[in-house]
Amino acid sequence: MTAEPLVTVPAIEIAVQDAGGTAVAIAAGADRVELCSALVTGGLTPSIGTVLESVEAARGLGADSAVHVLVRSRAGGFVYDAREVSAMVRDIRALRSTGVAGVVIGAMRPDGTVDEPVVARLIEAADGLHTTFHRAIDTVARPSELVETLVRLGVSRVLTSGAAPRSIEGAGELAAMQEAAGGRLEVMAGGGVTAADISALLDLGLAAVHLSARRSVTDPAPSGPGGGAETVDRTDPQLVRAAVAARSEWRSA
Repeated sequence: MTAEPLVTVPAIEIAVQDAGGTAVAIAAGADRVELCSALVTGGLTPSIGTVLESVEAARGLGADSAVHVLVRSRAGGFVYDAREVSAMVRDIRALRSTGVAGVVIGAMRPDGTVDEPVVARLIEAADGLHTTFHRAIDTVARPSELVETLVRLGVSRVLTSGAAPRSIEGAGELAAMQEAAGGRLEVMAGGGVTAADISALLDLGLAAVHLSARRSVTDPAPSGPGGGAETVDRTDPQLVRAAVAARSEWRSA
């Protein structure tokens, strides 16, 4: 499998946690999804069963290349030991047979630079799948200074808020990243994105915007001390449609 080409129309990517979220996002007009678990912690690798169900859901809606899977072995920071790296490599190898279009990866060194040997191993394991470097890049003040490293490694796309709490607040750094990339790497804004932000973000020339588009709803199952909760996050089709509409309005402006 070869990586998908760089896009010319800015994409709408939705972070989802299950096959239901995948189906909702694609049906509401999203171009692709980033599939993960535990979004409340920043996202972790989902189960293979969840991946397979999500790929089937996307294909059922005619979106064969829509599912990109986060590969992150644990919550916390992005400096990994040998066993954690090995686990991510194995996850990526397993994902290659599921029909996903790409993987979302990242690893840093304690000094705030990209852990190039680890990222190279993850890309090698992906074996041609599209690769997105996730928001580990936002652990440094000037992620634009790391763009050349990502290009050299062969990363396809970087997800970033421009090192700001919200992408719209990091617009200056996002513009710097876009300039540094020079078309060699897709820059995708993600982090607190709302539909109201999308026009201004796309004015920067970015390849895509990324948002979770989720709401917390009451879980009908009883909660209790065994780990149950009274609410559960679900992908909201109205929020997805609002993002897609914002892109359409930007394109027609």
